[in-house]
Amino acid sequence: MTIRKRWLITGGCGFIGTNLIQNLVSKGNHFIRIVDNLSVGTLEDLAKICKFTERSPRSLSLETKPSVLSHDPRYHSSLLTPDSLLNSRVELIIADILDFNLALKATQGMDVIVHLAANTGVDPSVKNPRQDMEVNVFGTLNYLEAARENRVSTFIFASSGAPIGECEPPIHEEMAPHPVSPYGASKLAGEAYCSAYYRTYDINTVVLRFANVYGPGSNHKNSVVAKFIRQAIHGETLEIYGDGKQARDFVYIDDLIQTILLAATKDGIGGEIFQIATNTETTVIGLVDTLLPILADSGFNDIDVRHAKPRLGDVRRNFSDTSKAEKILGWKAKADLSDGLRRTVERFTKDWQ
Repeated sequence: MTIRKRWLITGGCGFIGTNLIQNLVSKGNHFIRIVDNLSVGTLEDLAKICKFTERSPRSLSLETKPSVLSHDPRYHSSLLTPDSLLNSRVELIIADILDFNLALKATQGMDVIVHLAANTGVDPSVKNPRQDMEVNVFGTLNYLEAARENRVSTFIFASSGAPIGECEPPIHEEMAPHPVSPYGASKLAGEAYCSAYYRTYDINTVVLRFANVYGPGSNHKNSVVAKFIRQAIHGETLEIYGDGKQARDFVYIDDLIQTILLAATKDGIGGEIFQIATNTETTVIGLVDTLLPILADSGFNDIDVRHAKPRLGDVRRNFSDTSKAEKILGWKAKADLSDGLRRTVERFTKDWQ
């Protein structure tokens, strides 16, 4: 696998971003630039996995008008010198993805953009659909347009199963989308723009529809696995929305990171969408039944579980057919749910202490 050397990662201080960066740093010989507003991830999260240089947005400047530079074959090699690759392997810019001028500057000289930054989750989108749209649609468009201007060859977009909406699973890539939540609608818009920028501007966009990702380092996530573990550690009641028979597909973080690396390096997959999951249906009650003994082994016993009202915008069943990812990317999830949960609880416990 040929790995590109210059990565721009939005939302790089978050759960997926820090795991991706840790993987890239371990391989060496990369320049990684992060754009993150620290609304979820923190400087401490990033510092745990790598050394980095914080750079002011004001220190970035356009060498010349991007559309002119994009036609210069010397462009990519002139912006980042060998010394900068050695001395500033990871660079953090604290900024918002809604700042288009910053996007233009930050993406100069990059080989690949991994767009992870987003307003995530159904509940926040139901409470504030306008903010969800602005971040997820305008933020995505900013970095697609910056990729076009600066001739960044590859754009990886983190999506989810939410654009499909209520359906008879398993979800697959040929299903017609019918979003239930504003979050699903905003992610569908991002997917549509990726398709348009591939077909109109020949940018190799790849959409990865992530299932419910979990794993070590997800302390700040509001997903069900992270929430349940946090509640248990703090002696709180585990709250299940509805009857708990709603089904999800839980994918371990290490498996997911491999799909990003494959999507960023494999030729001939521009314009494609891939379901990234385990092709296994797990109910929320089933998740709790698996998680409680693991928590007990770590000293968290007598955990109360209660049911709350169902959430608006939630789909009933959601798991994916991953045969396309297996056929084209050569990828298949490897982690067992029980083993993945055990590793996740161990990390949560260590960080809590």
